[in-house]
Amino acid sequence: MTVDIMLPFFGDPDLLRRAVHSVLEQRRTDWRLTVVDDGYPDDTIEPWFAGLRDERVRYLRNPERLGAQPNNRLCLSYVEREFFVMMGADDLMLPYYLDTVLGLHDAAPGAALVQPGVEVIDENDRPVRPLADRVKAMLAPRGRGPRVVSGEPLAVSLLRGNWLYNPSLCWRTSAIKEITIPGSADVFDLALPLDVIASGGRMVVDDEVCFRYRRHRTSDSGSGAQAGNRFPEEKRFFAAEARRMRERGWDRAAAAARWHFSSRLNAAVQLPGALARRDTRALGVLGRHLVGS
Repeated sequence: MTVDIMLPFFGDPDLLRRAVHSVLEQRRTDWRLTVVDDGYPDDTIEPWFAGLRDERVRYLRNPERLGAQPNNRLCLSYVEREFFVMMGADDLMLPYYLDTVLGLHDAAPGAALVQPGVEVIDENDRPVRPLADRVKAMLAPRGRGPRVVSGEPLAVSLLRGNWLYNPSLCWRTSAIKEITIPGSADVFDLALPLDVIASGGRMVVDDEVCFRYRRHRTSDSGSGAQAGNRFPEEKRFFAAEARRMRERGWDRAAAAARWHFSSRLNAAVQLPGALARRDTRALGVLGRHLVGS
């Protein structure tokens, strides 16, 4: 087996089954799928996996719920193959996803991770382009076709705004072996790529759409941002990244971390809703994040 596909789960069982089927339908067969159920209360899930009778698929269930990001870190501890994907339990691989990302790894030997083309869909599988994804498109590296990005320019780009779609990334496992997996729940998706990049890792970015990323109208991250809960943690994260980038001599990256443009923009987007709800606590948190240094 070449690639471990890790699938942490706590959510909609029907969407989980569809995600699994999208893996089973891959044209490449050199994969292993590991589903780690974080204790979702549905007694039909385990029998369904047993009925697949596919030795490439293993289903594990946590005896106690860990929470989303601790379960992600547990999934990483099960990775053994040369490459791995941390797929979302409601996302979909197109049948040529593994052909595409592993082909890009072959074309760029030693690259730490691959970001392929992604189509964003809503809960009804309809293509959508909400504000967050329009901003991501603006911030992503320019160009067409596969391109290799690395070093301070890549760090600057991501610190201005996280344009990655983490569930679609295909990682080289050796690239994270010397990395301490971040403990922060709120910034895990950005912290790990930045750690790899700061350690010299290169990324391949491509346009060919081979993955469907589902963005629901409500989500944990969106709800947390709306209530102003995640921004104090983001501020601490960006302050720490600014210090780390400055120590590396990456002054432009340090400045990007201090300004954390897209994080401030997100706070600005949440302000009208907090104002309409007359949520004084959220207004205070959002306002401090928007104008603070």
